[in-house]
Amino acid sequence: MKFQGTVEINAPRDRVWAFLMDPNLVGPCGPGVETIDVVDETHFKAKAKVGIGFISARFNIDMEIAERDEPNRAVIKAHGQAPGSAVDATATMALRDGDGGGGGTTMDWGADVLIGGTIASVGARLIEGTANKMIGQTFDCMKSKLEA
Repeated sequence: MKFQGTVEINAPRDRVWAFLMDPNLVGPCGPGVETIDVVDETHFKAKAKVGIGFISARFNIDMEIAERDEPNRAVIKAHGQAPGSAVDATATMALRDGDGGGGGTTMDWGADVLIGGTIASVGARLIEGTANKMIGQTFDCMKSKLEA
């Protein structure tokens, strides 16, 4: 499954970049995220509980910042395991100065997600709807923290 979009954030690009590169700041914005552990500058571990339809699973997720071009672009790879389910994702984000010159930032983002196992059995439409809701909640949280 592929997801993509654009988010306008009323904060300077360097501040947005610093927030996005700090797992202790951005991590709590992920719905269901219970813990974040920083392994090193580019590797992180997280535990998250995800529910789709009638199925709920607690994932152990390994994340890596695979590419970093500060303060313009980053690629993050993630692999998550839960009993009977797995998820692999590659997410990209590109930051640019916002339209209108008001000091804001525009983030173009995309994610390629592959889900397998029990969670995949609930069907793509249900997964897509839940994922879009979770993505929206994540960006709403990030914007509220950055625009405060």
